Amino acid sequence: MAEIKNCLLPDDLYYSVENNVWVRDLGDGTISLGMTDIAQTLAGSVIHCKPKAAGKKVKANKSIATVESGKWVGPVKCPFSGEIVAVNEQLAQDATILNKSPYKEGWIVKVRPDNLEGDLANLAKGADAIPGFEAYMAEKELGECIHCEGFDG
Repeated sequence: MAEIKNCLLPDDLYYSVENNVWVRDLGDGTISLGMTDIAQTLAGSVIHCKPKAAGKKVKANKSIATVESGKWVGPVKCPFSGEIVAVNEQLAQDATILNKSPYKEGWIVKVRPDNLEGDLANLAKGADAIPGFEAYMAEKELGECIHCEGFDG
C-alpha cells in the first residue's frame, strides 16, 4: 500500500487525482468508485451521502453523489461516462462509513463505463498516483490525513 503523509493509497486501485476518487475494476465490465483517504480527510466527518440512482447515466467528470460534512457540501465526480448499476445503500444509514472505511465498505456507486479499458488507461494506479496527490495536497495545504477511531482503510 502506498502512503503519503499518513494518507493511504491501496496498490490495486486506480485514482483520479483531479476528482479525488478511487476506482476498483470489478472484472465484470463494471467498477466501484469512492472517495480517497485524502478526500475524506478534507471533508471531515461525513454526515450525509446522496448517490444518484441506479440506472442513471453519468457523464465524465460530473457528479455521481453529493456528500455533506460539518464543513463541506459538494459533489463526488466520476472520471468517465457510463451508467450507474448499483448504489451503496449502507451510506443512507451511516455516511461515516466514508470516513471509517473509504476503500472497503465506503464505495459509493458501481458504474458500467462506456469505455472501461480506455478510461482505466487514463487513471493512475497505486503508487503511480503519489506525485499527483502530493501536488494536490500541497495545493490544498493538507499536512496529513486524519483517521477517525475505528478506521479500516
